[in-house]
Amino acid sequence: MTTTQSTTCPYCGVGCGVEATLDGRQMTVRGEAAHPANLGRLCSKGTALGKTFGLEGRLLSPRRRTPQGFVDTTWDAALSEVAGRFRDIIAEHGPDAVAFYVSGQLLTEDYYAVNKLAKGYIGTANIDTNSRLCMSSAVAAHKLAFGADLVPGVYDDLTEADLLIFSGHNAAWTHPVLYRRIEGRQDQFRVCIDPRRTDTAKAANLHLMIRPQTDVRLWNGLCAHLIARDALDHDFVDQHTQGFSRLMAALAADDQSLEAVAADCDVSPADLKTFYEAFLHTEKVVSLFSMGSNQSAQGVQKGLSLINAHLLSGKIGKPGAAPFSVTGQPNAMGGREVGGLANMLAAHMDFDEASKALVQGYWGSPTIAPRPGLKAVDMFEAVRTGRIKAIWIMATNPMVSMPDANRIHEALSRCDLVVVSDVMARTDTMDMAHIQLPAAAWGEKDGTVTNSERVISRQRTLTRLPGEVRPDWAIIAEVARRMNPDWAPAFDWAGPHEVFAEHAGLTAFENNGQRFLDLGGLAGMTRASYDALMPVRWPFPAEGLPATRLFSDGRFNTPNGRARLVPPVVRGPANRPTPEYPFSFNSGRVRDHWHTMTRTALAPELNRHITEPTLDIHPKDARRLGIREGRLAVVTTVQGEAIYKARVTDDVRVGTLHAPMHWTRQFAPYGRSNPLINPAVDPLSGQPEFKHTPAQVRAFGEVWHGFLMVPRDFDGTLPEFQSDTVWRRTAYAHADGYEMAGTGTPDSADFDATATLEDPATGIRRQVRVENGRLTRVLFIAPIHKKLPPRDWLLECFGETQLSAPQLAALLIGRMPGVSDRGRIICACNSVGENAILASIEAGATTVEEIGEATRAGTACGACKGELKQCLQRQSTQKERGKAHV
Repeated sequence: MTTTQSTTCPYCGVGCGVEATLDGRQMTVRGEAAHPANLGRLCSKGTALGKTFGLEGRLLSPRRRTPQGFVDTTWDAALSEVAGRFRDIIAEHGPDAVAFYVSGQLLTEDYYAVNKLAKGYIGTANIDTNSRLCMSSAVAAHKLAFGADLVPGVYDDLTEADLLIFSGHNAAWTHPVLYRRIEGRQDQFRVCIDPRRTDTAKAANLHLMIRPQTDVRLWNGLCAHLIARDALDHDFVDQHTQGFSRLMAALAADDQSLEAVAADCDVSPADLKTFYEAFLHTEKVVSLFSMGSNQSAQGVQKGLSLINAHLLSGKIGKPGAAPFSVTGQPNAMGGREVGGLANMLAAHMDFDEASKALVQGYWGSPTIAPRPGLKAVDMFEAVRTGRIKAIWIMATNPMVSMPDANRIHEALSRCDLVVVSDVMARTDTMDMAHIQLPAAAWGEKDGTVTNSERVISRQRTLTRLPGEVRPDWAIIAEVARRMNPDWAPAFDWAGPHEVFAEHAGLTAFENNGQRFLDLGGLAGMTRASYDALMPVRWPFPAEGLPATRLFSDGRFNTPNGRARLVPPVVRGPANRPTPEYPFSFNSGRVRDHWHTMTRTALAPELNRHITEPTLDIHPKDARRLGIREGRLAVVTTVQGEAIYKARVTDDVRVGTLHAPMHWTRQFAPYGRSNPLINPAVDPLSGQPEFKHTPAQVRAFGEVWHGFLMVPRDFDGTLPEFQSDTVWRRTAYAHADGYEMAGTGTPDSADFDATATLEDPATGIRRQVRVENGRLTRVLFIAPIHKKLPPRDWLLECFGETQLSAPQLAALLIGRMPGVSDRGRIICACNSVGENAILASIEAGATTVEEIGEATRAGTACGACKGELKQCLQRQSTQKERGKAHV
């Protein structure tokens, strides 16, 4: 039976609507044209959702650790053990001896349930979320400036704006659906502020490739420029802000001349003036800021300095004018609404006495957490030192995503009780659990998420729960009931609709307009109205219509209704480079993967654009250190070490390094970035400094390289490699491909090959195994100076049920005569390789659209359009050089 259902994408904070058509577990998806977030568009990750919906690699029953490994157990035994162990630890050591670490991947209902359990019934605020790692600096800046965590803009402002600023935000890769919205505005001026030359920067009218950690200096300089040029909105500043004189005095303490600011930021005075004058003379300005701004030990100050420029000029609360924090996760906003952060109570309330009494009164709970809890970095340090003796981790992978990740391993290794509820059976964090609880995945669970523009959308159940999996809210509620039977009525929800109705009711409880977060118009929903809920933006009070943009009336969520102009503090990096660690190491996302790859790695097309962890290093640094393109490089920091494939490029500044953060022990144990990251945090928000760690780098010096191919397997065990072999795994459609390299003797094949070809003169070894006509193993090893064959054809042979005689004959060669290699996949949506794109250019394509007509590249989500333009530019440059040479 085929069914079609409207739901919401589970990836980034854009919150795209999806129409999913299901036949069994086979799914096809398309963007929902009526959804206000995406208007029918999807990015490569959303387009590939159907490829990640199978049961491959899933945890389908509860398991517990034994000396012999993990064994299945019953829900009754698992829940009783979790409840009993938590209860005993609290009785002996107090409520702060337990903690919860949750995720922006949870639905709002899940978030609400665990927050209620922790803060209202256990009595601890030791519940924090991985949103701490991406959005908490923006939250703190919003609260300081606006009085509450309020995002004023809406997506329509992006196309309304005449000046669009990307501050630490590679939107072309991280939020491509939003980026596609602006394509029709050819007259829009775009500025990108980023130490890296990203796809967003390359497409901008102006790229300010600032020195790392000079954002506050740049924005403070803009504020001083507005004041010096008398370009303020005096009426707005006088009537709707406070703190102007204090801000002006703070700015006056530094030399704010164009030349001084440009020198500190290491950009040209002419470019800086262009930016400042564009901001000054443009009424409709949207400044998008995201991870590059937030993930800093001065992230709050960066947010404040940007917001100040908008407040001084009155460019806020109007169509096409806003400071706009774009969230990273699908429900980072929803988690913030229900108090998912350790320093917040539910419904945007804090730990003042009045708010604590209000929340406790609404819940009718026996207690309320008396003070803010430990934020993520401090929480895991408390686990490591034994202050926290039990931790429950939900829908996140801190063994990969946290800074100084080796310390997280140490913490969880020491913890008395680690409970992990998640979807996949094999994650770095799941391996550390004492009890593993199988949670419902996207398409199996039912609830709501809130996106970056405050729009609440439904994620809907598409199929029955497989195996023994359960929704997170239901797991939490059952543990609460088992911890104390007296708590049962507070957690006796019949379904997620009742959880949501309770959450909505709390936002309206004794509100009277004091808190902008008000969902009173959604309180008391029935199951039917919840099921039919269409996307709706808050505030949505009981009497009134849903909001559009905030602050259009000049009123803010402060006691006197005025926005606060807070003087940002200009500080140097938390950890400056030293002679021993002279580089600045920066980590970030790649285009087609999501966080720690537990979901996106299941989709073969998402693994083909960037197949392994790479290190961007400037050509001057590479030459000096003997690091070559495509060879391995070792990055070392005080915290750890990692090995990457070098990408020599001027997309990074001299003295800086950049690597992706996604790879795990399952896919590249030597290429994990977060063990390198220093755990410095913003003193106000607690958000870690992912963008700047002092580092050193050197050539690895591999002497051989090779690849191993085996049938695709997300459920079994990984092959064993020699301890000195560096390997990286990529999941393809029919096989897992392992790229290998080393400095010693190459790995020997540990399988019975049916065909072997060794050339002692060249040192090249080729081995394959064919069983019943099917390819089951391939191993190629060569000295580093010898080329290996392309991988595509061999990988596709694993999908053949019966290899032909010509195919069998070609296996040891590694390529089939007449079959061309696709090259690196540029367009993930349509699986178009670089070679086809270059061929279309050679055949006469001169625009991105013409490439699309010839190859289909760039005709789906469009995230690859930047690279298509770069292909055109490279080919044009090569032709010009050829003409000059002739």
